[in-house]
Order: sequence, then C-alpha cells, then structure tokens
Amino acid sequence: MNSRSDIGRKLHDYGPGLAGAVAFAGADLFTKVALATGTDVITMATARSVLGIGLTGLWIGLGRTPVPLTRTERRVALAVGVLYAGIIFCVFKAIELLTVPMAILTYFIYPLVTGLLGALMGIETLGWRGFLAALAAFVGLAVMIGASPSDLSVLGIVYALAGAACRIAVLLISRKLLMRADARLSTWYSGLATAVLFGVGSLATLHFVPPVVAIGWLWIVLLAVTTTTGVAVLFMSTTRIGPFRTALTMNLEPLLATILSAIFLGEVFAPVQAVGAAVMIAALFAFQLRR
Repeated sequence: MNSRSDIGRKLHDYGPGLAGAVAFAGADLFTKVALATGTDVITMATARSVLGIGLTGLWIGLGRTPVPLTRTERRVALAVGVLYAGIIFCVFKAIELLTVPMAILTYFIYPLVTGLLGALMGIETLGWRGFLAALAAFVGLAVMIGASPSDLSVLGIVYALAGAACRIAVLLISRKLLMRADARLSTWYSGLATAVLFGVGSLATLHFVPPVVAIGWLWIVLLAVTTTTGVAVLFMSTTRIGPFRTALTMNLEPLLATILSAIFLGEVFAPVQAVGAAVMIAALFAFQLRR
C-alpha cells in the first residue's frame, strides 16, 4: 500500500512537468507537419498566437482569481512578449530548415547559457561541476552539428541559436522582474504582445499563406493547444515541485521530439550524431543536477 501511495504521490508531483515535456515535443512535431501542408512561418505563428490568447484566457477563467500585475510587471510582460515573438519565429524557421531533432537540440543550448550568464550576473552559482557539464553539452552539440551531412542548413542553425538567445533573455528578465507575478497573467500579457506583433505585421504586409489542404488547420490548432497546455502544466509543476525539478523534466523535450520525429517523420540521426545528442542530453541533466 505504501509503495502504491508513493507512486501516486510522485505521479501527482511530477505528472504536470512530464506532461509539459510531452506537450512541447508534440508542438515541435505539429510545427513540422503544419509547414508541410503549404503554410509558412509567419502565418502559422500569427494563427498560433491568436489561438493561444483565447486558450490562456480560458486557463485564467477556470482557475483562482489572479492577483493583478503592477504597472511595471505589465510593461515587463509586454516586453517579454516581443521576445517571445522572436522565439516563435526563430524556432519555427529552424524547424522549417532543419530536422526537428537538430532544431530543438540546438535551441536547447539555452539552459546552459542561461546558467552561465546567471552565474556571471550573480543570480546563481555555477561551480566546477556545472562548468564541466556545460562544456560536455557544448561538445555534444558540436559533434552533432559537425557530423551532419554537407547539406545542413547553416541558416537553420543560426535561427535555432537566435531563438535560444531570445529564450535566455526571457528567462533572465522573468527571473529578475516577474518572480512575484502570477504566471497566468504574465503569460496573458506577453501572449497579447506576441499576437498583436504578428497580427499587425501580417496585416501591414498583407501576408497570409494558409495551408493548401484543410488538415493543415488541424495541425495549427493542435500546435496552439499543445503550446498553451505546456505553459499551463509547467505553471502547475513549478508550484508542486519547484522550478529546479521542473527544469529537469523539461530536458525530456528534445529526447521526446527526437523519438516522435523518428516515428512519424522518418527523421533520424546518423550514429555519430546520435552520440553527440546523447552526450548533450545527459549533460543537460547533469548541469541542473549540480545544485
């Protein structure tokens, strides 16, 4: 009975974080299949952002009444929304130009760089174990990219790294200025800024490239649902097990994205690339377990 209760308690505690990793890995897959239906990155990002606003509003409405953000917090959340637009655009472009595993693993360099910059800024400590783990992860990434075929898109790698840079800025700004804010409202305001930015850009340029087959809209809707669900369950996970253990569970996203893309898209790594990816994923866990 005790073992069953322990398992149930662990599922209760770690379930949301695991669900978040699955949701975001699913979103990575839906991004690729939506692009394959003839739509483009800007149209897909605009539709995903608008749908995300509605889903976030539903998330807020179904939960407890949030504490309103201060004026400063609202402004910061709106600014973060601009950075989120950069993340969405760059990651979508990386997935368009690269295989899903290559794009997501390159993008996932952000936890390491965030930790290194956080240490330099005095936000957190690093230590020699953390430094070695970060070095191993960079080596794994270098092996993975360096062992790629000659037709690897350099621009795709640049987009993935640019998305990681935007993500790092979001994490550092949020940690510094939004720690006390309700995550649901922060998500709402940042999502609003992202949706307005993409929407105004699309209208100003009259840019709209819908999927050429109807099922493409289903993939876009599922993309919006999985990303919004991922944010929601990560909020739950942070309140249950804290940001540290939540970050550990999120390291499963690139692994799951790799597995899903192999099963449904036929995107697989060469043996040397697989070794590099395994080293990087293991180093991600080690980097955060150093604490």
